[in-house]
Amino acid sequence: MPLNAPQDQPGAESLVAARPHWRSVDFISDLHLQASQHATFAAWQRYMASTPADALFILGDLFDAWVGDDITASGDPDGVFALQCQQVLHATSMRMPVYFMHGNRDFLLGEDFARASGMTLLADPTVLDFDGRRWLLSHGDALCLDDVDYLKFRQLARNPAWQQNILAKPLAERQLLARGIRSESESRKASGTVYADVDEEAAKGWLVAANASTLIHGHTHLPNDHVLDATTQPVLRRIVLSDWDAAAQPPRLQVLRLQAGHAPKRLPLASGL
Repeated sequence: MPLNAPQDQPGAESLVAARPHWRSVDFISDLHLQASQHATFAAWQRYMASTPADALFILGDLFDAWVGDDITASGDPDGVFALQCQQVLHATSMRMPVYFMHGNRDFLLGEDFARASGMTLLADPTVLDFDGRRWLLSHGDALCLDDVDYLKFRQLARNPAWQQNILAKPLAERQLLARGIRSESESRKASGTVYADVDEEAAKGWLVAANASTLIHGHTHLPNDHVLDATTQPVLRRIVLSDWDAAAQPPRLQVLRLQAGHAPKRLPLASGL
């Protein structure tokens, strides 16, 4: 698939064909789960136990930070929380396929955690063949072309040799690094920093290259439906997923659902999934 984007996980799937019985598929991203955000975790836990979907796609930043799969054996609060999340994921994977795509916060999540959680890793981007259409899935960060400094870091951070070098560091050192990155991110938010959005010409290029008409992505925390080209048949669109924050007013807890024969629908958790 010549989309001019890195295939981030060696061996990860880049085409998912819906199974014959699938009638409903859910998409979530940017939950930024962390031990200190109890309400968001609880909302996610309830959703995972109750969604009637036939498959679930998590399009990045499920976790606010991921310092390596060995966190689950640490015994500290972050490790206990990671194990709780693993148990939730595994329980859901016993009912339906669960697919995971890396984001800009959890790109170090590896095959060991994915296997223990029952998740299938996806390359970024990936095509989903569902309901007679091809849907292009991405976290979305690779399309934010104006964020030049971040894209330089992204290219470095998705390099397997760089990742192995980071993962070879002591866990405590990695946790300290993650806390520093999180603190810097919060400072940028507080300062009113305006983040780059997806480049729409690049998004159209991806869609054309993938022979798809709709891009589904997260990352920007700007949920919306965009028409990229109304002159084509079918129309080229991108659908931006919401981030999750149960403490926000109003709470941001939203799922995108595709149902066979229907238009995509946004479902707030409060509506009863």
